[in-house]
Amino acid sequence: MASELLTVSGSELARRIRRGELSSSQAVDVHIEQVRRVNPALNALVRDRFSHARAEARAADAHLAESREDLPPFFGVPCSIKESFALTGMPQTAGLVSRRGRLATSDAPAVARLRAAGAIPIGVTNVSELCMWLESDNAIYGRSRNPYDPARIVGGSSGGEGALVSAGGSPFGLGADVGGSIRMPAFFNGVFGHKPSVGLVPNTGQFPQALGPAGRLLGTGPICRRAEDLWPLLEVLAGPDGRDPACREMALGEPGSVRIDALRVLDVRGDGRHPVSDELLAAQDRACRALAARGATIEPARFEGLARGFFIWAARMSANAHSYRQLLGGDGPPVRPVRELARWALGRSPHTLPSLGLALLEQVPLSESMRQGFLEAGRALGAALGSRLGERCVMLYPSHPRPAPRHAEPLLHPFDWIYTGIFNALELPVSQVPLGLGRAGLPLGVQVVGADACDHVTVAVALALERDLGGWVPPWEADQGSPSCGSARRS
Repeated sequence: MASELLTVSGSELARRIRRGELSSSQAVDVHIEQVRRVNPALNALVRDRFSHARAEARAADAHLAESREDLPPFFGVPCSIKESFALTGMPQTAGLVSRRGRLATSDAPAVARLRAAGAIPIGVTNVSELCMWLESDNAIYGRSRNPYDPARIVGGSSGGEGALVSAGGSPFGLGADVGGSIRMPAFFNGVFGHKPSVGLVPNTGQFPQALGPAGRLLGTGPICRRAEDLWPLLEVLAGPDGRDPACREMALGEPGSVRIDALRVLDVRGDGRHPVSDELLAAQDRACRALAARGATIEPARFEGLARGFFIWAARMSANAHSYRQLLGGDGPPVRPVRELARWALGRSPHTLPSLGLALLEQVPLSESMRQGFLEAGRALGAALGSRLGERCVMLYPSHPRPAPRHAEPLLHPFDWIYTGIFNALELPVSQVPLGLGRAGLPLGVQVVGADACDHVTVAVALALERDLGGWVPPWEADQGSPSCGSARRS
């Protein structure tokens, strides 16, 4: 029974708790024990609140003994939270050494909404330094490792979330995404994730947080092992908080109202600049065939503007109110990248190499005319996509050029993340969908891209693909072993 509880959705756990088939204490304890089994190898959860979670679960059980009326949707269900979100009493450092010891004194709105929905946080998960790289690695907590192969990355910046959810330690978690930070961890770890439409979920209470016009690139959303949880979690998280200026009231449809047989599916196989591996393209083919079997119309498509994705994203992010060098400096002066790189070479810098590389790249001059040119290219690409996407049209697009790379390998391909980042710049909702395992036992997947405010359509496609192709493959099933982490074998 314990291992079965590690595979079902948070919604299913909540149903069993409401029916009296499972106590909240049992659900929380099973996941805590799984974290204790897998986390020494993964380093995904970086600070636990197990004693508080168990106390909250006992309180939930006491409430259930009195009444089962009007229970919130995730009553008594454990979850995890990305460390960059404020969770009362938990660290909120974003992996920056100068913030070591800082504890949140209140909950971020998204965290508060999860807790109001009955979810019980068991701890916070690892991130990349300042949430700006593919590797979840920093000088406070160290490096996280992939549950299918510990020699591989978990992605960033919500990498700890992706790894913990995949390894059965949490049915769902909270992530944030400014360039793929929900979708890359979901892809590399074989689970589901969703970057919402701009303004659907408030970003308040995160550190760091993109400000000004660049704030529109940041999205808060769920990472979960079963697609069934995507929409209920978005419903819990959605709505203005009165503090995030981008947040808006949105009238969304329902995934259940989407007719797959009436959908057009744009099959886009790359950006023309970063080649995609054959096995990922084959997985995308399988997704197309599954949707076609349901009656959807598949249309091969190309968008030339995707080749300029990095420059479009960089031009949008250049409007951030704070420079990356300032953020790295913490409460002190901005970091001097060349000096700090010299210190890093001597083992004396508290910063990671990718962070310093980004700070150095930030100093490369970009003329205003070039910036405006890239912004115009983004508007043109957005218009081209906007003319085709809608309530009855989504796009399938690779999540990354290859499955989870080995540790440090992204430094050799530093712009591959733009496969996810371009949709932040275009302000479009995207669901990340797992598509089984590849030849090396590593997760495959695809992005389902929708039009603005069509989150329900991409989630409906995610649900259909999970039903037809299986979705998440628990690492212990891939490894033919017990529910603990370890190198996966080819399925």
